[in-house]
Amino acid sequence: MHNIKEKVGFICDMDGVIYHGNKVLDGVPEFVNWMIDSGKKFVFLTNSPEKTPHELSMKLKRMGLDVSADHFYTSAMATAAFLHSQNKDCTAYVIGEAALSKALYDQGIYMNDVNPDYVVVGETRTYSFEKIEKAIELVNKGAKLIGTNPDITGPTERGVMPATGALIAPIEIATGKKAYFIGKPNPFMLRHGLKKLDCHSEEIAFIGDRMDTDIIAGIETNVDTVLVLSGVTSREDIDKFPYRPKYVLSGVGEIVK
Repeated sequence: MHNIKEKVGFICDMDGVIYHGNKVLDGVPEFVNWMIDSGKKFVFLTNSPEKTPHELSMKLKRMGLDVSADHFYTSAMATAAFLHSQNKDCTAYVIGEAALSKALYDQGIYMNDVNPDYVVVGETRTYSFEKIEKAIELVNKGAKLIGTNPDITGPTERGVMPATGALIAPIEIATGKKAYFIGKPNPFMLRHGLKKLDCHSEEIAFIGDRMDTDIIAGIETNVDTVLVLSGVTSREDIDKFPYRPKYVLSGVGEIVK
């Protein structure tokens, strides 16, 4: 635990690490307050594209955690940054929430449902067959298929629910085209987190609850990984993977006990 506490900064996943849905997890207030009081650099890195940094800040505030918006980086922001780096004048057809559209607008990427360069899919509660049909039509016409994150499911206060990987699957199957996913485990997102903190990889610990996105992303970015068992992955699941986290904790509260 001493090695973890001595880190200059932390990159933390959110769902399953900080909260489930609208329920803050045990030990999280103590951990967040410890990071702030200790002057640690930290960023919350979430594969969920549904909320803006300001909305995430307000969500934590409702849970009693005072964290400013500049401490958040989402897969929607990473997706927008990636598309801008590929083609700064591109357009997109989007299946997702307002936060994803805003992130794209902020990078100068505008909406187009006629001949877009990309079809971008993120988690949404306005998913419809009509939108799937439109996406399939556009991909078949040549638009590139992009997913904000590859998660098939995600934890909520109501249990495990479908995420972007599940929502984009019908489009992949119908078109025969595989999506390119920007969120974890793609190292692109974690490298942006490191850049945001202005830290070297050796100075950071990455805390996540999923072996298949968080831990592999940390390993491939060469940062120390901390798996918490407060989300999707159980202790029994670890041996199913050909790689291991450096540390395994029941939750982030253990760090400051």
